[in-house]
Amino acid sequence: MVSGADFSCSRYDIPYCPTTTDCVPCMIITYDEAKRIYRQQLRNGNKDFIHMAFVCFYEDDHEFDSKNGIWFNTNYAYKILCHFSGIVTPDFSTFQDFPVPLKYWNTYRMRAFGYWYGTICGNKVINNVRWGTPETYNYCFDGIPKNSIVAIGTVGGSPRRLEDRERFEEGLKELVRRLHPHTIIVYGSANYKCFKELEKQDVTILAYPSKTSKVFAGRATK
Repeated sequence: MVSGADFSCSRYDIPYCPTTTDCVPCMIITYDEAKRIYRQQLRNGNKDFIHMAFVCFYEDDHEFDSKNGIWFNTNYAYKILCHFSGIVTPDFSTFQDFPVPLKYWNTYRMRAFGYWYGTICGNKVINNVRWGTPETYNYCFDGIPKNSIVAIGTVGGSPRRLEDRERFEEGLKELVRRLHPHTIIVYGSANYKCFKELEKQDVTILAYPSKTSKVFAGRATK
């Protein structure tokens, strides 16, 4: 999966994952949604369908990380993902109470899967960035190109929960300081002051509705 990858920029042997597209997604769906679309298209006999969405992994880990998930069954994952425009690299959990080696491992897997899918398989990839408390800054930005497009998710606890917002905002500032992204894709709400401040610094913020928000929006129109 990481054959030929560059590890020289990380003290923690996290592989470098190039961003393999300059284009922003026209829409973003979760891996769970992608699986449903894939199965429906196969039932309809459309084996060669192409869907214009990028696939992200901002959902519970069990939706994509199991014995039949993207890490342990990459062949099946590829059969699904190759029908879509590209991916945002996986968002393997790095919760604050996780053991430190597990946080390293899940950060490694984010970049390794992205490198494999983007560089080895030749598909479009945008890096997901996931940080935690300040000690994670030592490795959580490793392997991501500077001056590029990056993606983050706001569908979890932070920054929605006030007790997590300060940690989220500090990590976002560190992301910008270290990676200098020209565009930040936000899966979920970007209606927070921290994003407005970044726009003043000429960082483009592009928000995409989450699966949950689309469900509620659909109910509101009925």
